[in-house]
Amino acid sequence: MPAVPIATNVEESRAPSPTPAVTIVPPCTAPVPTYGPGCAAAFSEEADAQPPALAALVLQDGAVLQGYSFGAEQKSVSGECVFQTGMVGYPESLTDPSYRGQILVLTYPLIGNYGVPSRDERDPLLESLPAYFESRQIHVAGLVVGQASAEFSHHLASSSLGEWLRSEGVPALYGVDTRAITKRIREEGVML
Repeated sequence: MPAVPIATNVEESRAPSPTPAVTIVPPCTAPVPTYGPGCAAAFSEEADAQPPALAALVLQDGAVLQGYSFGAEQKSVSGECVFQTGMVGYPESLTDPSYRGQILVLTYPLIGNYGVPSRDERDPLLESLPAYFESRQIHVAGLVVGQASAEFSHHLASSSLGEWLRSEGVPALYGVDTRAITKRIREEGVML
């Protein structure tokens, strides 16, 4: 797959889609720039990691939106592409069973800045459920965001969003214009 430049005006390839589905494609082999200013990793295990690999969101209409992987790598998923416009609550959205099997596009510009709370702490009333999540697992097939923060700061946070997605095997993509994707979904309908 040829590299598609990342820009605020989304560059697209109009080649026919190989499948009638929305797909997050595994990382490409093209060279990748290092983390930019303000995206430096907060912890040594992330600071020593390789720069993020390229990945792409392939839409049903053939558009290819290339960005960077920050979740599970080397994994391709397909699903219905849907969006959410909330400013907070990404842990709750990712664990919401109503998003099961879908690729979730979050339109708020920065995601991950408050990390992910402990998955071991239980709700005091419903002891079988985690305290800060809608269910015990991530239900989305994939996640697409504009900007992902490698640093996080919140008194309840126990890991970064990227670490959580990798541990759950969920691919994620950042560096794409999520508002353009949302506009396309609004105009053309849900893309399968």
